[in-house]
Amino acid sequence: MSILLVDDSEESRLLLQRVLQEAGYGPIITAESGRQALELLGIIGRQITPYDPDVILMDLMMANIDGLEACRQIRSFERTERTPIIVVTAKTDAADLRASYTAGATDFLRKPIVPVELVARVSTAMSLKQELDARILREQELLTKTEELERALKELKNLRGLIAICAKCKRVRSDGTYRKRIEDYLEQCFERKLERDICPDCMEQSYPKAG
Repeated sequence: MSILLVDDSEESRLLLQRVLQEAGYGPIITAESGRQALELLGIIGRQITPYDPDVILMDLMMANIDGLEACRQIRSFERTERTPIIVVTAKTDAADLRASYTAGATDFLRKPIVPVELVARVSTAMSLKQELDARILREQELLTKTEELERALKELKNLRGLIAICAKCKRVRSDGTYRKRIEDYLEQCFERKLERDICPDCMEQSYPKAG
C-alpha cells in the first residue's frame, strides 16, 4: 500500500518514513512542498504518469502552497477526491483542526508523533480506502448489470405484439407506412448486424448440382 508523505522538514520526512517502513508500509514517496505533491499527483504541471497513493500524510505549514491549499486542490480533483489525507502538524489549536477538516482532511495527527498512533491512523485510513474502492467497484458492476437488463428488456419489448409485413415486397410497416426492409427493421430492433447467407435448400434450388 503506497503512501505520499508531504513535509518541508527533512528530519520529519525521514522519521515518518522510517516508522512506516518498519511497520511494513511501502512504497513511500516523499515531497518537500505542497506544490511538489500536487505535481506528483498530476494535479498541476505535466506529470506523465501521475502518482496514485493509497494514503497522503500532509504537513500544514509549508511555503508557497501550504497543506490546507494542497488538501483543497486534492479534493477538487476527481481522481484524488476520495484519497484519505492525514494532516500531520505541530499546530494544536481547535481552529487548525476545523480548517483541516474543512479543507478535506480525513484525519489529524499532532507532532511530535507517537509511532504507535501514526501506524494506527494509517492502518485505519488504508482500510477506509479499500472499502471505498470496493464500493465503487460494486457500483460499477451494478451499473453494468442494469444496462444489460435494460437492453434485454428493450429486446423483449420489441418482440411483443404483431409485426406488419407486406406479403409481396416484404417491407415492414413503420410509422404507418411500409418502408423498411425486414433486414433493416431487425437490425434496428436488436441493434445487431445481420449476416447474409443462403440456406442449403435455397442453394440447391438456385444452384442445382449438375446431373
